[in-house]
Formats: sequence, C-alpha cells, structure tokens
Amino acid sequence: MTKTESFFAFTARATWLLCAGVVVLGAYVRLTDAGLGCPDWPGCYGEILVPTDHAAANAAYPERPLETGKAWREMIHRYFASGVGLGILLLLVSGWRQRLAPRGFLLGLFALVCFQGLLGAWTVTWQLKPLAVSAHLLGGMATLGLLSWLNLGYLARKPAPPAPARMPAFAAVALLVLFGQIFLGGWTSSNYAALACPDFPTCHAQWWPEADFAEAFVLWRGLEQNYEYGVLDSPARIAIHLTHRLGAIVATLVLGALAWALWRAAGWRRWGAALGAALLAQVLIGISTVELGLPLAVATAHNAGAAVLIVLLFGLNARLRGASAAASPGARLRGGADG
Repeated sequence: MTKTESFFAFTARATWLLCAGVVVLGAYVRLTDAGLGCPDWPGCYGEILVPTDHAAANAAYPERPLETGKAWREMIHRYFASGVGLGILLLLVSGWRQRLAPRGFLLGLFALVCFQGLLGAWTVTWQLKPLAVSAHLLGGMATLGLLSWLNLGYLARKPAPPAPARMPAFAAVALLVLFGQIFLGGWTSSNYAALACPDFPTCHAQWWPEADFAEAFVLWRGLEQNYEYGVLDSPARIAIHLTHRLGAIVATLVLGALAWALWRAAGWRRWGAALGAALLAQVLIGISTVELGLPLAVATAHNAGAAVLIVLLFGLNARLRGASAAASPGARLRGGADG
C-alpha cells in the first residue's frame, strides 16, 4: 500500500468517525435548544469564538441575548462539522488521481457536504424552520451513510459473500424507508412534537385523539416566522407524533424482515444479527423517550440509534451491490468495490 493509499484510508476512517460524532452532537444541540445559540453564521455574534463581551454581543443582536453555554454548544458543533468538510476535501484531493474510489462518488460526497453546510446556515438564518432542520438532519445522515459506503464498501478488506437473489433491491427499499422515518423524526423534533403524546401505546389515553394533519405538514410558513419552541397547536403536534409512530411501525416491519432474511442467508448472518439488534434497541429507546418524558440522554441516544441504522444499511447496500457486481458475468472490480 502506497503512502497515498494509506493516507486516504486513514482519512476515510477518521472522517467517518468524526461525522458520526457530528450527527449525535447536532441532536444534542437541537435538544438543548441551542440551535440559535449563535444568531449569525458562520461566526457567533460576529466572532470566530464565542464572545466574552456580553454587552457588545447583546448590542449587536438585542433580540437574541448571548447565552454562553448555548453559544459554545452551537459553535463546537460547527467546528466539528468543518472538520468533516475538510476531511472530505482531503479525500477528494488524495483519491482523485489514483482513483482510490470512483471519482463520481468522491465528487458527490464533496457536493453533499457543501450543501450540508448551506443547510446549516439556513437552519440558523431561517430561525429553525422545520424544513431546513429536517433537511439538515437528512443531509448529515446521508453524509454519514456515504462515508459508511466508502469504508465498508470500497475500502473493505474482505470480499463479500454471494448476494441472495433480490436482496440488493430489498436492502435499497429498506434504506429509503429508513430515510423517510428519519425525516419524520426530524419533523417531529423541529416542531416540538416529541411529547405531543405523553403516553404509549395510546395518546392521551386514546387510540386516535383529535389530530390536525392538514396543519401539521405545512412545509413553509414564511421566512419571518420564528420556529424556536414551535408554532403549532396541540392537534397539529399530535398529528405529527402519530405519523411518526405509524412510520416507526412500517420501518420496524421492513427492517425487521430484512434482518430476518439476512439471518437466514448464507454468509450474511452477522449483518442480520447486527441490524436486528440495532433495530430492537432503537424501538426500545423510542418508547423510552415517551415513557420517561424526553430525557436528554435518551433523546440523544434515539438520534444515535438512527445513525447506527444508517451506517448498517449503507454498509449493507455497498456490500450487497459489490457482491452482485462480482457475481455478474463479465463484471470487473473497480476500486475494490466488492471487497
């Protein structure tokens, strides 16, 4: 392995781990109401670091008095996210000439992280609009997923076993279902609807309480609307929460069926076990989030559980598609994509 190859592999793994941390840290920032801890972007009250002069900061942004703890949580998240962007840039530069991964993949990953930075800016400047917050969450998960594809697919050291028939398509559908459920989770969180139903499995001791679905999923309400702490009334928040629960049922059935199919397939049992265990943990954490009244640690763990599922499903899709390519007549290996 050349020095460039070693550097590329190390950078891929380091950026992957850093991105996982950024995803969880982003949830922590959101759950501690620190998303507007710095009212501007990319700085904080016009500074690279959180300012120590409260009077000057408050004079510059009188509508948003400086809260040092929230400001530091937001800025630390930005610093780490910038590290992910730098890591992906290094991957693009170091991997381009020697084609250590497909160039289209590297360009797509770089474009995604740039757009993710733009979504981060909009999240702040648009005052926590649910559409921007949810898209930012999806962008973070997609970035983590592509880094998982890179590390578990293109840079994997062992070849994948033969892929069962129709398993690659099944895994792709499961990934789409998971993304849909993550969007519903982001929509629930950004509309402050996580505790709209304080009990489980019922909601306010009813199986189907009053819910306003028409109001719940209005994507845009104008640029001037501040969404901090939410703007919807109780029936709309209940509708969002119920939709997230229904989505969880669908996602559990689809991912559970995939885990069972993998468990029964020769050479894929470990993937099935890992997916099944992660899915079970995520379901239990989700229920605990409601039953325990949204404690910070449990709510953050729920986001981390979604990130684990993203890693597993992107890695699984990469391995299954690599296995399918290796098994196809006349196929040739490209950048170690089957390993």
